[in-house]
Amino acid sequence: MLKRCIIAENRKLHASPIWVIFFVLPLISAGYGTFNYLQNLEILTERWYSLWTQHTLFYSMLFFPAMVSAYAAYLWRLEHLGHNWNLIMAAPVRPFALFAAKLLVVVKLMCFTQCFVFVLYVACGRLFAGFSDWPPMSIVFYLVRGIFGGLAVAAVQLLLAMLIRSFAVPIFLGLVGGIAGMLIGSKGYALLWPYCLMQQGMNANRSTDVLAGNVLPFLLACAGWLAVVLLTAKVLLEKTDVKA
Repeated sequence: MLKRCIIAENRKLHASPIWVIFFVLPLISAGYGTFNYLQNLEILTERWYSLWTQHTLFYSMLFFPAMVSAYAAYLWRLEHLGHNWNLIMAAPVRPFALFAAKLLVVVKLMCFTQCFVFVLYVACGRLFAGFSDWPPMSIVFYLVRGIFGGLAVAAVQLLLAMLIRSFAVPIFLGLVGGIAGMLIGSKGYALLWPYCLMQQGMNANRSTDVLAGNVLPFLLACAGWLAVVLLTAKVLLEKTDVKA
């Protein structure tokens, strides 16, 4: 059942307009980050690490939540049209399997996005910043951690997109969540807010590892938020009969 749902969700991505978002937003983020780095060379002296801070600051806070929100809202768009929710509830497929399939597809898109962000980061470092070497391996580690942190964001946004018919409102809420994450994280409560986890995992705006010695609590927070959202989605889908 889950495999069939995943195949159906993947078909929605063929010739989808979200690929425009996939390419454009990371390009904007990389361009802004590189420009900011080149304008502050007297302050940003740690080469690859300094460039990374500029590339990930607004990416993790604004661009990533916006992209994941768009991915989630697009995947729920068909279900919100007409009376398709009624058909879903009557189909021989568990509704939670549909949610899980959408989450896996969003995670796939999220992984592709992370890889594209890394390619842009390396290209900007070599072409515009003039670095002759390659980024340290710790940057790859930050990218992988960002995926773990992004799981919570993806799950939350899928839940919001499931509950809200509007395409734009969940995206707006994703942006609000990212900005709130910056404020909450600065107060030392990053593990208590899902949108902080992406910023923490990516080590955004820090040249030293913000999670040094604290990776386990970070991973537990990611797993905890993911479990809470999945359980909430499961309960809501089991309790909901039809939607007008």
